[in-house]
Amino acid sequence: MASQPNDTLDGSMLPSTTPTTTAGKPLPEDHFSAAATTLDSLTTQAGDHATPPKAHLHIPGHHDTAHSLFRSVFPYDSLANLEAEWHLGNYVIDRGTGEKSFEPMSVYVRLGMHLLYYGSVQAKALQSHQTQALLKAQSEKMGAQYDSPESVAHIQPFIESFELQGKLGEMVEPDPTKYPTFNAFFAREIKSSARPIAEPENALAISSPADCRLTAFPTTDAATRYWIKGFGFTMARLLDSDSLATTFTRGSMVIARLAPQDYHRWHAPISGRVESITEIPGTYYTVNPQAINEAGTLDVFCENRRSVMLVRPTSNPNSLVAIIAVGAMLVGSIKYNPGIAPGAEIQRGQCLGAFYYGGSTVITLFPPGAAVLDEDLVANSTVDEADTAKNCETYVKVGWRVGQAVV
Repeated sequence: MASQPNDTLDGSMLPSTTPTTTAGKPLPEDHFSAAATTLDSLTTQAGDHATPPKAHLHIPGHHDTAHSLFRSVFPYDSLANLEAEWHLGNYVIDRGTGEKSFEPMSVYVRLGMHLLYYGSVQAKALQSHQTQALLKAQSEKMGAQYDSPESVAHIQPFIESFELQGKLGEMVEPDPTKYPTFNAFFAREIKSSARPIAEPENALAISSPADCRLTAFPTTDAATRYWIKGFGFTMARLLDSDSLATTFTRGSMVIARLAPQDYHRWHAPISGRVESITEIPGTYYTVNPQAINEAGTLDVFCENRRSVMLVRPTSNPNSLVAIIAVGAMLVGSIKYNPGIAPGAEIQRGQCLGAFYYGGSTVITLFPPGAAVLDEDLVANSTVDEADTAKNCETYVKVGWRVGQAVV
């Protein structure tokens, strides 16, 4: 396994936290106030647009600076105890190189998970209107900050923090000084030549909908066995429809998670005609794998705000495919491109819409027997006796093949 990087950071940007006991650690009932205070401080600091994001929101969760913050909030006896209890990042397999690397979790994601997810007190808070109001307010706050003209000062530090300089040439507008706001840059458009679809002559090929960390499951049963461990997940709740649930239950599922540093638009995985688009209100919980994989947590895919697009595939008009855009922690908005509406004909690889600031996910569902997903992606996403170290995401790009339709 790859070693965990440990860049030098300035701890002066860390917020002060909550009231504590005489032992210097918060009482259980103070966890929610700790979450609110710390998250609000981090998002406020992000309003200083000239400050690199890795000095506040994106401090890597495994870094000493983040550890200092966590110690001040959580009642752990030692750093070893904290790290054993908390997973501070995720391993990802790069499909292009085959290399497995560690991606540290940003501090705001770690806070969103452990301040709001774990333990009986946090579990109760997670389901409360108070928690939902907190996350909604913070997401709207970040959206407003990054829609302001002053936010352009955040673009260059963001590029440098995530080493995006080499990718700017792929963009329709490669000059970062030409974007009017940070959100305009965050949802930047890519050249079609930079993401050609695999096997363009193959009408049955299925493409990745995003530059993303992807998991692929031949059945929804496999998805809940290996990946989606939170309680409350059902196809009916995800789709907000009992009748649609019967169409997709036990079918194939592709989950594409976009990290903040990724190109943040999503594309059509198949060609077809848009049947409907349904907006489902929800909250803004993190969609990081550690939240999805943790047994006993609330299932975030069925709780978060999402948009369900149903498409009749050109290759099989009697079938349906669901493309679900899921918002996440600090995501400001989900916006479809002009012309993407019921009745529209879409082509595989066509850009459908954009997510504004934050992480996000696109879930693609196929009816049982309607798709065969690529073996390497399924193998990486699941666990077998030969390689128990897998069960992780695979980094892929828009247009790469992820499977093939069955007609």
